[in-house]
Amino acid sequence: MAGQEAKKQLLHLVFGGELKKLGAVEFRDLDQLDIVGIFPDYQSAETAWRAKAQATVDNAHMRYFIVHLHRLLDPENKATG
Repeated sequence: MAGQEAKKQLLHLVFGGELKKLGAVEFRDLDQLDIVGIFPDYQSAETAWRAKAQATVDNAHMRYFIVHLHRLLDPENKATG
């Protein structure tokens, strides 16, 4: 990347599964969690999350989440959005 500042890596995890009941975040079967992947920025994580969420829209109990891994890895750094 000559002449460009390297984009800061902010890791995000996208995963989902079927919830036991609506309104709670307790999964029906942990062995069936869908680990979509780890992404280098929020934008790519959101794209993957949106695709999975839309693909499972007919199942009201199926939920996908984005976890800000960079916040867990560096909790003292408030600048990592």
